[in-house]
Order: sequence, then C-alpha cells, then structure tokens
Amino acid sequence: MVTEGVVDVDGAEHKVENNTWILGDDEEVIVIDPARDAEKILEKVGEREVLAVVCTHGLPDHVGAAIEVAARDEAVVALHPKDRPLWRLTWPDTWPDIDMEDEGVFGVADVELEVLSTPGVSQGGVSLYCEALEAVFTGKSLQADGPGRIGGEYPALADQLTAIGGRLFTLRHGTRVLPAHGEETTIGALESQFDAWLSGSLTRGDVIEKTEGPLSDGTRAAKINLKLLDE
Repeated sequence: MVTEGVVDVDGAEHKVENNTWILGDDEEVIVIDPARDAEKILEKVGEREVLAVVCTHGLPDHVGAAIEVAARDEAVVALHPKDRPLWRLTWPDTWPDIDMEDEGVFGVADVELEVLSTPGVSQGGVSLYCEALEAVFTGKSLQADGPGRIGGEYPALADQLTAIGGRLFTLRHGTRVLPAHGEETTIGALESQFDAWLSGSLTRGDVIEKTEGPLSDGTRAAKINLKLLDE
C-alpha cells in the first residue's frame, strides 16, 4: 500500500517511500514506523488491537501517523529518548509514552521484538530483532542498498557502521532485513559489502547513485501474520 509523501531536508523537498510494518496475528498487532497515513494503516490493521506503535527513529517520515494510529486503541508509542528532539518537529505538543532502551523487549502474538541500538542516521535510531521470525526491522539504519542516509548524506557514518557491524551483522545470514525504505534483503546479502564500506566506498562515490525517476511516494504498509508460520 503506497500513499504520497514529501520530506523536507534542510529546505529541500524529497519524495520518499516509507515502509510501515504490521506485526501480529488475528487478534493483536504492533505497528512499526507509521509514516503518514493513519487511515490506510488502520484499514490494514482492521479489527485487531494495536498494542503499541514503535518508531525506529524520530524523523518526520517515520512518526507522522504515530499519534493517530495509537489513539484508536489507546496504544502506547515507543521511541528512543535521544530522538525526542526529532519527535518534537512533528508532534510539538506531545511526548512518546515509552522511552526505548537497548535490549528492551516488546511482545506480541507469542513472539518478542528485541531493541537493538543502531544510531547513526539519528542518535536514537534502533532496530527491532525478532529471533522467532528470523527478521530484523532496521528502520533507516540499514537498507537493501546499504546504510541509510538523510538527503543523500550520512550524519554520523562511523557510528552507523559500528552499529551495523556490532549489532546487525552478528545476526544469522538468513535473517530478513526489513527496512523503513525500499525492498527487503538479508543480512548475508549485505555483510559481504561491509569491508568496502569501512574502506570508504560510501563516501568515495564507489556506490552508484540511484537515477532520478518516478517514485512511489508515501507509505507502504506491509504485514507479517504469524499464522503463516504454521501453514
């Protein structure tokens, strides 16, 4: 599901596509990174109860629908405290309900999500690892084309690579990488590029930039239904 969205970075507008992940079963869900269209996200959720809205970052294109999605079922909103200043850019009159910390745990539908601190794009960036599903929701920290950026820049690349190497690339190679932007991939598919990133390929221009072209703007809402594991 795709909806239109534009992000302003230092006065320049960028069309973006955000993935919103819905994790749960037929009764309850956790919504990860509700970007900007609460109505369509809640339509995807349906009658299931939203237990929590978890934001991997405080950037506007990750939290734009957080309050509205959480409000329907009086769910809690979780964010790392270091990203509170970013949160206030979108929601100046509210605060998240839960301050996430490294190695914190969220439970839904008999599985757990472990919080992994993965700063870099933002100081409070996190990833959410579900061992039972062999999947990690990496937000903007790691994407199919490499470490995430803001407006084509790496705000703190050294910190980001440290987090990727120390937290994400310790996971099994088959672990699905489910990012906030773009297509999914696996840890194994990306780890082979890590040495090149450490050697400076990301800043030397060795990585081929995506050409300008039509983008699907806005929010892709996807879901993982735990019933599929038994089918």
